Amino acid sequence: MTLAGAAIRASESPPQPGPADFNLPPIFEVAGFGITKPMVLVVLSAVIAFGVLYTMSRRAAVVPGRLQFAGEAMYGFVRNGIARENIGAPDYHRYVPYLFTIFVFVLVNNYYGMIPFFQFPTMSRIGYPLALALIAWVVYNVAGIARHGLLGYLRLQTLPPGLPAWIVPIIVPLEFLSNILLRPLTLTLRLFATMFAGHLLLILFALGGEYLLLHSDNALAIPGGILSFVMFIAISFLELLIMFLQAYVFTLLTAMYIGLALADEH
Repeated sequence: MTLAGAAIRASESPPQPGPADFNLPPIFEVAGFGITKPMVLVVLSAVIAFGVLYTMSRRAAVVPGRLQFAGEAMYGFVRNGIARENIGAPDYHRYVPYLFTIFVFVLVNNYYGMIPFFQFPTMSRIGYPLALALIAWVVYNVAGIARHGLLGYLRLQTLPPGLPAWIVPIIVPLEFLSNILLRPLTLTLRLFATMFAGHLLLILFALGGEYLLLHSDNALAIPGGILSFVMFIAISFLELLIMFLQAYVFTLLTAMYIGLALADEH
């Protein structure tokens, strides 16, 4: 639920925000299939990202203008600060477009939560970060298998060098579970849980402040409502930073996993 939409529920009783606020009803149907707001926002994010990046690059010059400079700075940040540092030369070049796309896509979808009328971070619906994590899982596993072969890749991922023979039967299943199966789950939960919890806090303080100021007869309601709105504003600024950091961390971990998949030894 958006913050504006959630405010409707605060008319008479104290607000009780929860997971139900994230289950938005369809806004229209196509061939009997309900299209929800997060679905529209995800598609719109691709259009926004393409439009902004195209505008930044369509008049590229030796001396960049402000838009070109911003686009090059963002691209350089992903290229040099994420891809090259974690994958290494010469392999990182081929993965920069993918990592840059992931970074911009997640960033736009996170910042929806702070844009009026949108006010919903689509990554707070677990299906979207799960889909991105599964794509990353395919990318780094295919990269590792292409480099080392299937058996060689599995050996590198599950059998650290120098282990005594007696501990190998214990370590190999744990390494397989950690490096092969659980990475997409941790990628998903880190992004989803942060966006979910942050938006839930914003709903809590926004609705709590509105209820205390407009619908409560308690003498302490007014200062409590003011404090609630102050917390809402403070958490909003904090969320701006967290939304960027989550896009960065998701892209960084994806690059790290690609680098580990390509490495000869761990």
